[in-house]
Amino acid sequence: MYLLSPVALRLSLGSATGYFRAICSLATVWRILAINTAVLRIVRHPGSGSSHPRGAVLAMGNFDGLHRGHAALIGQARDRAHAAGRPAAVLTFEPHPRSVFVPDGEPFRLTPFRVKEREIGRLGVDLLFVQHFDLDFAKKSAESFVEEVLVGAIGVTHIVVGHDCTFGNRRRGTPEMLRAAGAKHGFDLTVIEPVCGPDAAVYSSTHIRELLKSGKPREAAAQLGRFWEIDGRVMVGDRRGRTIGFPTVNLGLGENLHPAFGVYAVRVSGDGADDAFAGRTIDGVANIGLRPTVGTPEPRLEAHLFDIDTDLYGRHLRVSLVDFIRPERKFSGLDALKAQIAEDAATARAMLTAVPRS
Repeated sequence: MYLLSPVALRLSLGSATGYFRAICSLATVWRILAINTAVLRIVRHPGSGSSHPRGAVLAMGNFDGLHRGHAALIGQARDRAHAAGRPAAVLTFEPHPRSVFVPDGEPFRLTPFRVKEREIGRLGVDLLFVQHFDLDFAKKSAESFVEEVLVGAIGVTHIVVGHDCTFGNRRRGTPEMLRAAGAKHGFDLTVIEPVCGPDAAVYSSTHIRELLKSGKPREAAAQLGRFWEIDGRVMVGDRRGRTIGFPTVNLGLGENLHPAFGVYAVRVSGDGADDAFAGRTIDGVANIGLRPTVGTPEPRLEAHLFDIDTDLYGRHLRVSLVDFIRPERKFSGLDALKAQIAEDAATARAMLTAVPRS
């Protein structure tokens, strides 16, 4: 286990990924700009017909959440690749193996693929290999995976994995197995021990899920290196909010983890070519849950955006959970609900005023 100092975390993870501001030299600024403007090439289902550059230094894992520990691991692969003049690459699996093995389990994903791709792209990676995962692929032995995918299809020269990495049928693939396979097939291996923050807490997707389900988005953000967000297209709601003076946008939770149901202070941004905010972030207040006063069959996110009135139906939005205000609860009627929304909105404005924009 190794500890990253606050300065090292801010410079090596925060600045390089664009999550946090940092005071640094002009040379460092230019290095960050070069990383953040790199074009990420996606290779789906790598195989013998793939035309990507071979010889990559590869970070391998599920990387759900893309937290600071993941960023450190991927950063190791990126830095080794750049030093050797080779492509920096990441291999991940879609859908997440857990959703294949437990298809009826509760939603758990911190980063659906769209978000994962975006965050990996910010880390200065050249190639993102996306291996389709299903029950047939799960039957592949660890040895076959190494020979057919890592060596045959991707053509790795160096692999970087976490200390607890497992893969292949019955999880027979381990760092020890990879080291032996590297000696046979001619690639090197780096194993990363758990990465800790200044408080000595290990960065962990499991811990982040627990924090979010406990209504602690600020603590989750400290682990992630950014505020956790729910990402999706605005769907048509019942338009009730507009009738009580608080128009809202509605997003389904999809495969996202369900955080603690309740009211949050949020920051909202657009995404892609249809960004209705032209790169700005908009403050707001959101309820996540079943809306017990009016009822809804499926959990959803319903956000009221401050000081803006724009048609957002069908637009792709990213809603960052900045702070938790209160648990969800049922009110006696719409008048009581309206009064509480006004109070929640004022609380959210005060909370967000104290949080610098990234």
